[in-house]
Amino acid sequence: MFSIDGLQEILYTIKHNKLRTGLTAFGVFWGIFMLILLQGAGKGLLNGVSSRFANDVQDSLWIFPRRTSMPYMGYNANRNIVFTESDMDAIRRQIPIVRHLSSENTTGSFGSSIVVAYGSRTANASVFGVSDQYFDIKSLIEIRHGRPLNRLDQLQGRKIGFIGTRVAEQLLPPGQDPIGQRISINGISIVVGGVFWDKGQQGRMSERIYLPLSTFKNIFGGGDRLGLLTLRPTADSDPYTLADQTAQLLRQRHHIAPEDKRAIWVINIAEQLRETKALFAAIEGFIWFVGFGTLTAGIVGVSNIMLITVRERTREIGVRKALGAGPGAIIGPLLLESVLVTGFAGYFGLVVGVGLIELVAYLFQSLGLRNDLFVNPEVDFRIAITALAVLMSSGLLAGLAPALKAARISPVEAMRADAQ
Repeated sequence: MFSIDGLQEILYTIKHNKLRTGLTAFGVFWGIFMLILLQGAGKGLLNGVSSRFANDVQDSLWIFPRRTSMPYMGYNANRNIVFTESDMDAIRRQIPIVRHLSSENTTGSFGSSIVVAYGSRTANASVFGVSDQYFDIKSLIEIRHGRPLNRLDQLQGRKIGFIGTRVAEQLLPPGQDPIGQRISINGISIVVGGVFWDKGQQGRMSERIYLPLSTFKNIFGGGDRLGLLTLRPTADSDPYTLADQTAQLLRQRHHIAPEDKRAIWVINIAEQLRETKALFAAIEGFIWFVGFGTLTAGIVGVSNIMLITVRERTREIGVRKALGAGPGAIIGPLLLESVLVTGFAGYFGLVVGVGLIELVAYLFQSLGLRNDLFVNPEVDFRIAITALAVLMSSGLLAGLAPALKAARISPVEAMRADAQ
């Protein structure tokens, strides 16, 4: 069915119809190229968004005080809400489904950096004061050296710090053991108790220093004010129930209207992950729709070209059948031609698409480019192989209808068509 002579015949036909074959192959190439390109870009976007929650457990809540948007119980609108340590005490007493509860304070605006020093070396770091259960909630960060902060650090106001790897790299000489070294924060000597790596926000969360909240307040002040609250529910509870109960309690304590959604901002990691997954499932569906639509247009082009080929070779096919050629000898070369055109063009489009995605990823890494919304674009190998298999099958189907039409041509009809 598929002989050397048949292959030579196919190559001869392609050679004498270069423009037509080239345009048809380009349609197939473009279809799989766009599919691979869209898949890689979609994966880069998903990686970028997912990196924001990289080291936050999925049942954690992060609650921020904001401004009220409406008057309530004699209080004016646009009132700043301030959390205090009494809020934490009330949550512990009145909400039994809280497993872990902590707070977080920072200097200046959220995440702003200050200069810290080790001898003559300096670094810019964001300094945070946290309560004792903070690392029971933020439990997924990687501890490289030492230990995180604990309850005794908080109760005794120890001058101890848990520093990120990027801070340690800037402050300490290479190869030096960081544990027990003393760094200076606002002129106060702090002992390094541990070093962590936090891959959140492409590693920028490793530019932090965590201090016990009591120590932080001794250095920077702030009284009993808290920047934010973070919680985890008990194992038999869900974060949605805890979020509702906590927000309701805080609204009551701070005289906030029940319908005022702006005054307290609750980040529910589980909800954000669910929304992110739903969004990217829709995006992925759209990508496949567009990619396969473009690919289908190329396959239809192949089928049309094969129909034209059958029409041009009607007399030849009739002569072959008159000489005794069976259906397989007629169908085989036509199917092989269709598969060769789609397979070669599709494989080339696959290679170019994957190569371009890898080039973009390499440039981002080698040039140190960072974008929170686009990280490490890549193509799943299984998707690439599946796309190529679908393409080859489509090429076979694209040539099937023209090949069957050719097999039904009788010698008499061929001669009559040639005479006309």
